Amino acid sequence: MSVAVVTDSTAYLPADLAQRHHLTVVPLTVLVDGVERREGLDLTPTEVARALTVRRSAVSTSRPAPEQFAETYRRLLGTGSSGVVSVHLSAGLSGTVAAAELAARQTGPDRVAVVDSGSTGMGLGFPALAAATVAAGGGDLAEVSAAATAAAARTRTFFYVDTLEHLRRGGRITAASALLGTALAVKPILHVQDGHIVLRDKVRTAARALAKLVDLACLAAGDASRVDVAVHHLDDPDRAAALCAELTSRLGDRLQDVHVAQIGAVVTAHAGPGLLSVVVHRRAGS
Repeated sequence: MSVAVVTDSTAYLPADLAQRHHLTVVPLTVLVDGVERREGLDLTPTEVARALTVRRSAVSTSRPAPEQFAETYRRLLGTGSSGVVSVHLSAGLSGTVAAAELAARQTGPDRVAVVDSGSTGMGLGFPALAAATVAAGGGDLAEVSAAATAAAARTRTFFYVDTLEHLRRGGRITAASALLGTALAVKPILHVQDGHIVLRDKVRTAARALAKLVDLACLAAGDASRVDVAVHHLDDPDRAAALCAELTSRLGDRLQDVHVAQIGAVVTAHAGPGLLSVVVHRRAGS
């Protein structure tokens, strides 16, 4: 049988897309006032946003346990998969990759390969999909792993948040950057660089933030002849639709697939309300 591809819940892949590509998704955990709940199964991002802003609850996240990955790998290998490629969110943002690597060593490093996508959201989802496509075509463990790594290198993630305070509290961005983001009420535009969240730009209004996201996405697309785009939002489908419409207009015939997905509970716990994100994937050979 073919190589199985595993990812985690922070890929925020539309459910039908994950099913169609036979991806196995391992959930991360969100703790709200000490109560553990699994992302995508027991907790919605709207509930997390409410806990952060209305209830002022203690909210934190945790990686899957290594044994959870090990059980998943053993099950897939035991049902006939020739190997497993496990693609996850950046090691600079979470211990998920470390847990997966430990499980891989326990299960069999010759049969399980772990890939750090260096990002999250569809910055993780696109590499997982690339791996699944090569696996479906009969690729071996090395080829499927290489496909994920190459797709990650061709993917860029940009996002806007109303405030950097939640990212600062969770240690995902420095206090100095948070200070820059709040100075003179500017709106921060961030991107994921070398696996870490970095302040990319500052604008004055939310409307200008949307326009800046479009500009950055087009810049990331460069001269690629074929690009895929994902837009993430938090309970703001109208703003996501406006962003998609502008990207479609600007990228024209080069735009292949467009995915719109609500951001999940884990990223909401760290980014807070108001998030809007665009992810650009340049297709191989374009």
